[in-house]
Amino acid sequence: MFESIRKHTKWVMGLLFLLIIPSFILVGIDRNYFGGGSPVVARVDGKDITQADWDNAHRMESDRIRAQSPGIDAKLLDSPQARYATLERLVRDRVLQVSAQKMHMLTSDARLARELQSIPQIAALKRPDGTLDAEAYRALAGAQGLTPEGLEARVRHDISVSQVMGSVVASAFASPAESKLALDAIFQRREIQVARFDPSAFVSKVAVTDADLEAYYKAHPAKFQQPEQATVEYVVLDLDAVKAGITLNEDDLRTYYKENLSRLSGKEERRASHILVSAAKDAPAAEREKAKAKAQELLAQVRKAPGRFAEIARKESQDTGSAASGGDLGFFGHGAMVKPFEDAVFSLKKGEVSDVVETDFGYHVIMLTDVKTPRQPSFEELRPSLEAELRQQQAQRKFAEVAETFANTVYEQPDSLQPVADKLKLKIHTATGVTRTPAPGEKGALASPRLLEALFQPESVQSKRNTEAIEIGNSTLAAARITAYQPAMTLPLDKAREQVRSLYVADKSAELARQEGQARLAAWKASPDGAAGLSAPVTVSRDRPQNQPRAVVDAALRAPTDKLPAWTGVDLAGQGYAVLKVNRIVPRDASDEATARMEREQYLQLWVSAEAQAYYELLKQRFKVQIKAPRPAAQGESQG
Repeated sequence: MFESIRKHTKWVMGLLFLLIIPSFILVGIDRNYFGGGSPVVARVDGKDITQADWDNAHRMESDRIRAQSPGIDAKLLDSPQARYATLERLVRDRVLQVSAQKMHMLTSDARLARELQSIPQIAALKRPDGTLDAEAYRALAGAQGLTPEGLEARVRHDISVSQVMGSVVASAFASPAESKLALDAIFQRREIQVARFDPSAFVSKVAVTDADLEAYYKAHPAKFQQPEQATVEYVVLDLDAVKAGITLNEDDLRTYYKENLSRLSGKEERRASHILVSAAKDAPAAEREKAKAKAQELLAQVRKAPGRFAEIARKESQDTGSAASGGDLGFFGHGAMVKPFEDAVFSLKKGEVSDVVETDFGYHVIMLTDVKTPRQPSFEELRPSLEAELRQQQAQRKFAEVAETFANTVYEQPDSLQPVADKLKLKIHTATGVTRTPAPGEKGALASPRLLEALFQPESVQSKRNTEAIEIGNSTLAAARITAYQPAMTLPLDKAREQVRSLYVADKSAELARQEGQARLAAWKASPDGAAGLSAPVTVSRDRPQNQPRAVVDAALRAPTDKLPAWTGVDLAGQGYAVLKVNRIVPRDASDEATARMEREQYLQLWVSAEAQAYYELLKQRFKVQIKAPRPAAQGESQG
């Protein structure tokens, strides 16, 4: 049959063409058919930003941050909040790019040249005659994965985009009077007294019945939800795992010992004496020539009688720190002296005298008096460190190859992690009670939001297949699978009874505290002289809350002050209720001119940021920005 098909290939292809093309005409071709179906996560000016665009941008941003901060916790970069921040930056870049195009903000060649010349790395490539080192420039661009033309196109684009917000930022201003008015309000201080009504004082007054608990349970089912949970198993491939599978060759180890013996033995140190004829590097040429001639004379004296070096140094050297000891500088290693001096010392043999050496300090005549060569440890002494270093190097070189095997195996044999564990000698870890979000304090693979996201994909949950290989850190991959799954459920009352009771009592005691506080507030407003239980007066402000809750400070500063003392109350939710008596407004301390100027500058920066943000929001409306991906809850935000 297959032989027949091979003989009539053209006929078969023609038949398939006639069958397939009409189906496209009748049904239509999905816009994502050729693009892999990457979902749209945002839209700017009618143009889509896809999930693939988002993933690529976040990967590049994460790589950039890791390069700058190698020790950063990988889970911070993979959090939903960090990923969403990348999407917002991507949208912002698109908005500014479209704005620059619509506003015809072009960058001239002259402006581009000025901008390039202002970049220190490029400015450093200038030759003495003012021309640019073209090869070094090409290498600099290549280090960023660009050609020189590509680098210039990027800078030209960045300049055009910066002009969009530049006009707004440059035109923003705040007068001294406006700044003072705003800053006085921001830093205003008020003297207050507080009476707190804490729920704990009312717990004994809460009566609890079974009917109350059942009613509370039915009214608040979300509070008694047990999230979906899974029992999982997972494997981790990291450098340690690769190292464990490496067997070192004895010959390689001994070769490595010979090649690195000087490094592993420690640094050679040399002892030298010198005679200095001082001459500042910015001294007139005639003065430096005079000093050099003097040094040449002293060199001639030393060459005639090397044994008199110390005597001549004590008499003639202008280095006050070493002259008294005959010019002796003691032992030192590489990097301790300026380069011309160091190069001369490490080129001499013991007892030799250098030619005149010029440095920024003047002119030197140097004698090498001793060499301290470190003891060379034996091969066996260094074996543990040699094995560790060589194994680490081989693991780093081999990791990419092993990682490919890891990824292929978990994909090709998706029903179990045992094959990859056997092939690469990895340990299969197990965990219970795993949820979609990392548990507080979790470390290792299950602290990775990316791995958990893959683990709880519908296909992984339903088929209990392996996830793909997920990068969870530098040179660290993981794969996991669900072995048992428990959907989210509302706990039955008999299992949640203690939790129901605790929450019911807390709510009721907070309610009683609030009622008592509100009653006292009304009574004290009517008869201020009867107020009792107020704290000692304390002066609070936004920058000096004096250990008061933020809600108390905000309420104190919002209270009307047309008639003092003023009374107000604030509900502290689960922390009870507070009654505040505002006695007086306390004037700000006078600032010195430097502090006042700094405050005005800070206020102007805030004002500029506010205007820029407002203009950006206007551009988002103009270009009909849509972000379809839901914004994640803030980290630490309570779930209810």
